[in-house]
This record gives sequence, C-alpha cells and structure tokens, in this order.
Amino acid sequence: MSDPFPDLDLGLPGPRSARRVVVAMSGGVDSSVTAVLLKEAGYDVVGITLQLYDHGMAVGRKGACCAGQDIYDASVVAERAGIPHYVLDYESRFRESVIDDFADSYLRGETPIPCVRCNQTVKFRDLLATARDLGADALATGHYVRRVLGPAGPELHRAVDPGKDQSYFLFATTREQLDFLRFPLGGLTKEQTRDQARRLGLEVQDKPDSQDICFVPNGNYAEIVKKLRPGAADPGEIVHLDGTVMGRHEGIIHYTIGQRRGLGIGGRKGEDGAPDTDPLYVVRLEPETRRVVVGPRAALGADEVRVGELNWLGDASGSGDAGIRVAAKLRSAQAPAVGTLYRDGAGVRLILDDPQFGISAGQAAVFYDVTAEAEAGGRVLGGGWILGTGSGTEKGERETTSPRLTPTAPPRISPVSVAE
Repeated sequence: MSDPFPDLDLGLPGPRSARRVVVAMSGGVDSSVTAVLLKEAGYDVVGITLQLYDHGMAVGRKGACCAGQDIYDASVVAERAGIPHYVLDYESRFRESVIDDFADSYLRGETPIPCVRCNQTVKFRDLLATARDLGADALATGHYVRRVLGPAGPELHRAVDPGKDQSYFLFATTREQLDFLRFPLGGLTKEQTRDQARRLGLEVQDKPDSQDICFVPNGNYAEIVKKLRPGAADPGEIVHLDGTVMGRHEGIIHYTIGQRRGLGIGGRKGEDGAPDTDPLYVVRLEPETRRVVVGPRAALGADEVRVGELNWLGDASGSGDAGIRVAAKLRSAQAPAVGTLYRDGAGVRLILDDPQFGISAGQAAVFYDVTAEAEAGGRVLGGGWILGTGSGTEKGERETTSPRLTPTAPPRISPVSVAE
C-alpha cells in the first residue's frame, strides 16, 4: 500500500461542503477514485456519465470508455459513495463532433485521434457547460495531467507518472476551460490510484484500462469508416516513389503513414536483377488519386511540420519572429523532439533540430517547455493538428500536405487561446 493520499484541495474558496464539483465518471478506476476521494474530502460531488454511442451496441462491452458495462459500473460506484449520478445522452453530439470527423479524416488520408476531439468538444465544451448549468464550481476528471497555478494563472503540466501522462490528448484545453477544470490524479502513479480504489473498496479496483477507441469494435477502424462513408474502400494502386506500380489495394483507409507490415505487395529487384531486401514503408497517401505511395524508411524523415488550429497556453513573452524553442510530441507514444516554432501565414511551422520519422497529418503536434526546469512534469505550451510535413523544401525535394482546410486567419502566439 502506498502512503496515505494527501488532502485534496481544489483551491475553491469557502467551505468545501458549499462547493459543488461535477466529476466526469466513465466507469473506470481513475474517474471512480476521483469522485470518491472528492466526496471523502468534503466536496458536494455530482457524478455524470455520458452515453456516447448506441446503447444496444454498448451493452456488455468491456474495455472501452462509456460502454454499457462502464455506465453500470459508474452508477454502482456513485451509489456506494452516496453521490448523485446522472447519465446524459450525448449520442448525437458525439456522432457529429467525433465519429463523423474520424471518418472524414481517414478519407483525407490522415490518421485521426478521436480521443482528442472528444475531449475538445463533447467533454470539455459540452459537458463543461452542463456542469456550469448544474451550479458546479469545478469539473473534475480522472485524467493523468496536472493543473499548476503559475504567475499568469493556471497552467497545464505533464503528469508525475510519465507512463500514464495524458497531456498529449488534452492540448486543446483552453485557458477558460482550465480555470474550471481540476485533475486530482495528476500527482499519482497508476498503482497509487489502484491502491486508493482498494482502500475505498471499489469494485472497479482491478478493472483494466480501456485500450480501443470506444466506438470501434475490435480495433477495426476501416469497417467503421466503410459503414459511415460508402465508397471509402475504393481500390487503387500501390506505387513506389520511383513511379513503379507495386500492386493494388482495397482502399487507402487501410493504410497509415509509416506502416510497414501488411502492405500486400511483392518484393522488388535491383538494377542487377537481385532481390531488393530493404523494407518498404507507406510514405504518403494520395486520396485524390487513391494511391498509396511506398518507399524506404529514409523517405519518411521530415524536419518541417506545418500545424493548424493552434491552441496556445504559453506566455506572451515567447512570441516573436525569432521563434519559440519547444519540445514537440508528434505522436502520443513518441518522445518529444526539440525544434523551433514559427508563425507561418494561416498556421505555425515547426522546424526540428533533427528529422523525425512517420509524421502523419491528422495527428497532434503538442509543444512543451524546453527550459531547464521543464523535465518530468513539464509545462504544456499548446498544440495543434498536423497539416503536412516537409524535408529540404527550400530545394524542392519533398513536401506533403493534408487536404484538410487550412484556417483562414493566422493564429497568434499569445496568452489568448486560438482555435480557428
């Protein structure tokens, strides 16, 4: 058993019994522990669970957020803790803001992150508004991220546990939302959270973490896209960078940038007629021509990333034409890469110190402080959506771009959150 959990102080004025806190309860161990610990700390806690997709499909499913079993688990925890619990039907909002965007993103040849869109829209926009309507003083979640009070107000920081840090998925949280949000688990490890669940006697104490995207059964993304967008699996050619047609495919929705396995193509021969044993990777998707372009790993390298829909949480002192030094995370599972961020017309441009591989449009670029004090638990400066990459573009060597619409007005690198 870990050390006793410290007293939860959410920084709300007045007696805790008079401070209402809405907790987003997904039915997992993290949000369950959050709700019960806040109740134990003396706050007026109200639990809310969102039904996000078809209830008939959800019943009995496990291992995915907001499924039927998870809604039941949340209600059991709330009843045991003696807190009010409500289930809200957000299916139509979730379909419009998350599922449709997910399908359209694949059609554009991108690799989407629906969990970010869900946090950005359904949870931290719609649910937050509902919490205010209920007279809440704060909305608390079980995310592993820290809200730290800085000189200019609340800041977003990485969680103490680097293995559970979820700051990448919360980059779109605005300053106004951050004023209202609380993340009580950001200073804990996952095992410490489970220790608290055992101490509290919660039935979900050993419940596994969700692994799949909640509305994608068995991880089969392509089947979902085909159902939502008939014709999305139109066949096309698999083409090498040198123009050689390598084979055929059954839809670009089956491929992602950097993919090596399952390409469904035979080997190549070199100029001497001997087999070319170098592995091939997906380096580009061309939705207009329905082509999947493959090449060697070196072709995946990029030192320039163009980013749109910037949400900036950093200080004004970092703005200027000289650029901002940042540590940029370009995929959730990758370590941050150091580079310099510049304004660039309708977006921002990240110039990396060293080329990175497998950068895909539709993923997020999240920027962290690179100063000496920003190591584990470092500050999130902001982030946006990757629109395209380049490598040696001054020489015209290579440039890729997503067909996603670019914002019409340039974002500002300033204390004001921007999300055109």
